[in-house]
Amino acid sequence: MMDFDEVREVLTPKSTSLDEKLSEFREDRDSWNAKVKKYLTERNEINRQVKELISEVQNQKVIRDEANSKVKELKIIRADRSTALKELRAELQEKKPAEEHKKIEKKDKKRNERTIKAEINKLEMRFELGHFPGKKEKDFGRQMKKLYQELKEVKQQKKENIFSELESQIRKAAKLQEEAHRLVEDAVTTAQESHDLMIELSEEVDRLRAKANSSQEGVIRSKREADLLHNKYVVSLRSIHSIQDLFKAMNAQERNVEDDDGGKLEVTDLMSRLMSGDTLSTEELMALQRN
Repeated sequence: MMDFDEVREVLTPKSTSLDEKLSEFREDRDSWNAKVKKYLTERNEINRQVKELISEVQNQKVIRDEANSKVKELKIIRADRSTALKELRAELQEKKPAEEHKKIEKKDKKRNERTIKAEINKLEMRFELGHFPGKKEKDFGRQMKKLYQELKEVKQQKKENIFSELESQIRKAAKLQEEAHRLVEDAVTTAQESHDLMIELSEEVDRLRAKANSSQEGVIRSKREADLLHNKYVVSLRSIHSIQDLFKAMNAQERNVEDDDGGKLEVTDLMSRLMSGDTLSTEELMALQRN
């Protein structure tokens, strides 16, 4: 049996201690809740970045695949143009000896266009200076006619020069082949750059995911600590309220008792429960007042 004063003597320090711990638990709980929010914000921002990076990886994959497809097509075109160039060069090598031989023969038999024109000019100057008087004028006409015919034949042979035409075709074919090769190299460069960027972005995604997982672990850890402290806060608050309710009940009973020796109360069990953090129900408090 304990009287009310003894109960107050035991529970008052307990109430004071619980009140101090209540503030401590609340502050620590709020601190951990703030960390939960911080880690959540970090995790959500990282996940947003990861989503954007994954989208960019997909875009680069499309660019790379299109470039690789283009490389295949351009390589076919380049191969066709290389084949055409080789065939023209082979044809040139085949006809070159015969053409060179013809040139030598023509060189022995006929003069070039410039020489013929120079002789025409020289002959006309002589005619103007009066070197073909009288009947010699007919000789001038025959010589001029012969020179112009020779000039015409030289020009015609120049137009029909197959060797020159082949060289022109080879130059055009070489230019086309060079252009096709450049396009292939550009497409290969584009594909490689997109692939390298994909790898770089994927590595960044992995790094950010690891960081997001770390933030998520921080969320779980902080929430666990906050929940634990909140539970302690609630238990302490309930204990304080129970002690206060017990004091109220004792005060009410003291006012109702008629003799001074009646201030005894069996509170051993209730004390044990309060110390363990339990709360007293309304029925228990009313029963306590009746005692």
